[in-house]
Amino acid sequence: MECVFGLVGNGFAIVAADTSAVHSILVHKSNEDKIMVLDSHKLIAASGEPGDRVHFTEYIQKNVALYQFRNGIPLTTAAAANFTRGELATALRKNPYSVNILLAGYDKETGPSLYYIDYIATLHKVDKGAFGYGSYFSLSMMDRHFHSGMSLEEAVDLVDKCIIEIRTRLVVAPPNFVIKIVDKDGAREYAWRESIKDMSVISS
Repeated sequence: MECVFGLVGNGFAIVAADTSAVHSILVHKSNEDKIMVLDSHKLIAASGEPGDRVHFTEYIQKNVALYQFRNGIPLTTAAAANFTRGELATALRKNPYSVNILLAGYDKETGPSLYYIDYIATLHKVDKGAFGYGSYFSLSMMDRHFHSGMSLEEAVDLVDKCIIEIRTRLVVAPPNFVIKIVDKDGAREYAWRESIKDMSVISS
């Protein structure tokens, strides 16, 4: 029951994702970070099969770093999104990845941006987007409350509204979420919203 969503505000982009690692009816852990820092000013939030998600996002991260190492300049957010889309499209005809991506970034020339990339290599630049079962609720909340030029406080409040709605309405709702932002100061973790903490089992 994965939930990944994000939006663009005034000078920043914010993304949130659940932190549950599940298989079938089992919850393996509830602190799995599904939002990877691609480089200093880019975030990639992914949902999908755990193996595909981890392998593909790491592959993109290393290739973005390789491009910067070879050329001395980083990829723009648009270029990174198009590269990601191209790799998904190539794999689609061979060994497809079951992974959906929200790629957020900040560029000095164009400001913040958010790209929606699904498992069949559809690419769209969006102001708000979501994947997973939680998207049924987060998209409706964002349709109601989102407006262009949101401040950071307004955006975080909207993210919290989405999380509360998911926890309230989704039958198997993930308990914990991580929130990250990217702006002119870089990509970074903003906060966790936890209702369950992982506890180590103490054997007597």
